[in-house]
Amino acid sequence: MGNPTMDLLVKALLDGDQTQAINAAKNLRDAGVGHTQIIVEGVEAAMVQLDVKCTVEQFNLLEIMLAGRAVMGVMKELYPPGTHSPKTKGTVVLASLEGDIHDLGKNVLKMILTAKGYRVVDCGKDCPVQKLIDTAEQEKVMAIGVSGLITSVIPHVHKLREKLAERGIEHIRITAGGAALKQVSAASLNVDFVAETAFDGVHYLEQIAGGAK
Repeated sequence: MGNPTMDLLVKALLDGDQTQAINAAKNLRDAGVGHTQIIVEGVEAAMVQLDVKCTVEQFNLLEIMLAGRAVMGVMKELYPPGTHSPKTKGTVVLASLEGDIHDLGKNVLKMILTAKGYRVVDCGKDCPVQKLIDTAEQEKVMAIGVSGLITSVIPHVHKLREKLAERGIEHIRITAGGAALKQVSAASLNVDFVAETAFDGVHYLEQIAGGAK
């Protein structure tokens, strides 16, 4: 029932083998497998396994970085720069908040959103809350997306709503994702939505933008 090439993609991503991962993604695409399926069953399946590893004591930065490089190679293969619609559905600012150097999920979300026609402003990893709020205000964003792999970022996420209110921009939606944040409810985090996967986050933003699907 399983797809051996999809299994190969997951393994290559977990091994950090960018060349093999890109080849597996190409083979899947050539076999008629859609981009969404490749990302959900391949990239996101690998990320879930990686997230599980990272929540225990065996956090391995090199492993994360190699896997991240392989993921980005696959995403660029599926969504080459310049292939998305030039029309902008809205602007979204993304960040991994201060203390968190993990940006794998954020980068995948960025690629998918860009491919779907959103303008994405990336504040990077280990991003101070103040920088994120400043960027959200000056870029006139419709939403903020925050990623968190480690639980120590939760208090920072919790501050976002009141900081937006202080600037008079509380209408901006906040969505959260990542291994640590998706274990907490939206109400507890004081955000609008907690995404289980990158596509989950994209579908929520599509609803806000009034986009199709």
